[in-house]
Amino acid sequence: MKNAMRSGSKDELKVIRLILSAIKQIEIDKQTILDKDEQILDILNKMVKQRKDSISQFQKGEREDLAQIEIEEIKILNHYLPEDLSESELESIISDAIEESNAVDIKNMGSVMSIIKDKTKGRADMSKVSNIVRERLTK
Repeated sequence: MKNAMRSGSKDELKVIRLILSAIKQIEIDKQTILDKDEQILDILNKMVKQRKDSISQFQKGEREDLAQIEIEEIKILNHYLPEDLSESELESIISDAIEESNAVDIKNMGSVMSIIKDKTKGRADMSKVSNIVRERLTK
């Protein structure tokens, strides 16, 4: 935060303050201290997801100016998130999860998704993963 203040990057400073505020809010609500990276990553991923939802709503309402602000915030948030898995890594994890859970149809999707979620730990877009798994299990 200090670096953003020194550099005069108002947008980055705003997003950092939003991140710290979200962390503090959860700590107050749950009366605990978030000390694990996984907990912080969950918050950051939730913030990105919220912004993606906002972007689609703003674009439906023809408010490209507001959508652009959200896009810029996502870029800054992604700076603090680990790099996403490559397509081949993701495909491998999905195949392993389907094999591990002995999934044969869409009824087993929940068990497959829980295995994938544990293995990816915020490094993949779960809606994209869900679509791939659904496609594979309906064949």
